[in-house]
Amino acid sequence: DIDNVGRKYHLKLVLEDIVEKDNIVNCTAEILYHLDNTNAAPDVHFEIEGELKNTEEQDNIFYNRIKSLKKELAAQNIPDSHGNMPPEMEPIRLLAQAAAGYVVWQNSTENTRYELAQIKHVRQLKRSDDYLEFDYMVLLHEFVSQEIIPWQMTVLWHPQHGVKVTQNSRQPKHAEH
Repeated sequence: DIDNVGRKYHLKLVLEDIVEKDNIVNCTAEILYHLDNTNAAPDVHFEIEGELKNTEEQDNIFYNRIKSLKKELAAQNIPDSHGNMPPEMEPIRLLAQAAAGYVVWQNSTENTRYELAQIKHVRQLKRSDDYLEFDYMVLLHEFVSQEIIPWQMTVLWHPQHGVKVTQNSRQPKHAEH
């Protein structure tokens, strides 16, 4: 506890690549949850010991596939209610997972635990530059309350510049349909 500031946690953890499960690296982190401002995202400082896998080749394959589509991508229920997902939707799910990580960080407290449960729908937005832009409606599972929360995210992505969530907002319950 830090008087009049908040609570700081010192963590040692192992990061596992979500695609290649055998690729793991050690990580240390300090996380500060602010006392008086529950709207402020926690401060996070971390160090990774080792190298994370380079995804440049897969990123470029995905980027070129989406750029070559005749019309903008649109999909829903990824994965479906049985956990099934077409393999070509895996990069769309991974992009949503990265973007949801930002949303979770910005909206976390010591008393929450969010995880991406499903992409209800995703729609690619037309752009005149080299970036890809997607409008996602995702369902976040909040483990403490067991609530399923619809969340809208607009995500900008380019293989050389990474992921940026340009807009996001919690949606009312009926928005998930």
